[in-house]
Amino acid sequence: MHRERAGVIVETEAYLDEDDMASHARFGETNRNRVMFGPGGVAYVYLCYGVHHMFNVVADREGTAGAVLIRALAPLPERNQHPSWANGPGKLTRALGLTRAHDGVDLISTRSLFIARGPARIARGAIATGPRVGVGYAGSWADEPLRFWLAGHPAVSRP
Repeated sequence: MHRERAGVIVETEAYLDEDDMASHARFGETNRNRVMFGPGGVAYVYLCYGVHHMFNVVADREGTAGAVLIRALAPLPERNQHPSWANGPGKLTRALGLTRAHDGVDLISTRSLFIARGPARIARGAIATGPRVGVGYAGSWADEPLRFWLAGHPAVSRP
């Protein structure tokens, strides 16, 4: 949720520490990725290809890089939006109105940008896994099953 904009997370990708050749952490801590090395529950937002903002959630202990890219949101039923509203990381940040200004925002204590627990439980076996998208440069890390999505959901960016 970002202010009055909200959706349900239906697709993510995990990015690990310095060993993960697809991770921004692979070159160690820099000004750009410093947030990844901080405490969990913080937004890591960066600009990709100079065009698209990408929204990640830092997801490891302080001092160890790790983040989860939020790849796709399903619109809330009462919003009556098309499933493609936020079915990709660039579309998602535009739909929520997120920019680099949100980098470093504490998602736990801030009420303007946060992740809320949803009302529905996910059925066992409903979450599909596979390789991440667009990381062919990462050698064997490109094939790691670190992408997670709700199988068959129309708002997922790629089947």
